[in-house]
Amino acid sequence: MTASADIADRLAALIAAEGPIPIERFMAESNTHYYATRTSVGAAGDFITAPEISQMFGELIGLSLADLWDRAGRPDVAYVEMGPGRGTLAADAFRAMAVVGLRPPVHFVETSPLLRSHQREHFPDATWHDTIGTLPTDVPLLIVANEFFDALPVRQLVHTFSGWRERMVGYGPDGFAPVPGTAPRDDKVAEHLRDAALGSIVEDNPAARRLARALARRIAGQGGALIAFDYGHKGGSHGDTLQAVHAHAYADPFARPGMSDLTAHVDFGALRRAGVSGGARGFGPVDQGQWLVALGLSDRAAALGRTAPDRADEIAIAYRRLTHPDEMGSLFKVMALAAPGWPDPAGFA
Repeated sequence: MTASADIADRLAALIAAEGPIPIERFMAESNTHYYATRTSVGAAGDFITAPEISQMFGELIGLSLADLWDRAGRPDVAYVEMGPGRGTLAADAFRAMAVVGLRPPVHFVETSPLLRSHQREHFPDATWHDTIGTLPTDVPLLIVANEFFDALPVRQLVHTFSGWRERMVGYGPDGFAPVPGTAPRDDKVAEHLRDAALGSIVEDNPAARRLARALARRIAGQGGALIAFDYGHKGGSHGDTLQAVHAHAYADPFARPGMSDLTAHVDFGALRRAGVSGGARGFGPVDQGQWLVALGLSDRAAALGRTAPDRADEIAIAYRRLTHPDEMGSLFKVMALAAPGWPDPAGFA
């Protein structure tokens, strides 16, 4: 039996025993299996992230953290990355931070053994954590989360003839499929959305909000900042954004549990409010393209082009992918949280 058949059989058995399960649980079970058994990032994986597009992305993040650290008085700090993929972003960031003397200890929040092995190639002395509960408590934290919150399990509510119901996943002869639950959930829908058309879907991500609040509490108590990058929106909208990516193409989210990367758009408004409720100060969100240009991406691209003129076309293509509204420039957002008493992160004015 293949690993994918194993997770599908387990989910089918769970549904047979308990009835349809929330999409939130289906997504959590599927992604836990997916990230534990696959190296998902890169040309040989299922998707490409910004650090894999160009070194410039990680370098500018490193420079932004170094700038914040410098204006905070150069305290002892720890670098934390949530779901660091193959370690590419951190490697590029550290190369830039080292120029100004910032070489903090590295802490990766990562549960995948396969991805940990890739990260170890770049950072053999890093410390790995299954949760944020074991992160250092005695120094400020400089936290990066790139395309991390989108993979946390999302809750969906659907407007039916009987009112709002949680969207569940059932299993039948044709496989897994979404079905409405039976318990009323009208009280879980914002009042201004309750009269949306039948079939409308509203999403919420309790796991993302809990994590943002918990990270904010750590930052508020210890000092430091968090910078989060993801595709998403500023909040207040509705719609089904659950999607699956397999072999660099969109796929049916319910067709092959554990074989595709399941994600949903991040509600940055809710994320920022959760962070502020945890005691941190919130910044953004702003469009990724706007943030990168404000941090000096144009100058960095020009410098790289002068250093390696044979790569000029490659650099120009990467610049466009990272910043253009038709590429990642507008869909992807950037948000920051900072401790009271720490400087404002750059790029959010």
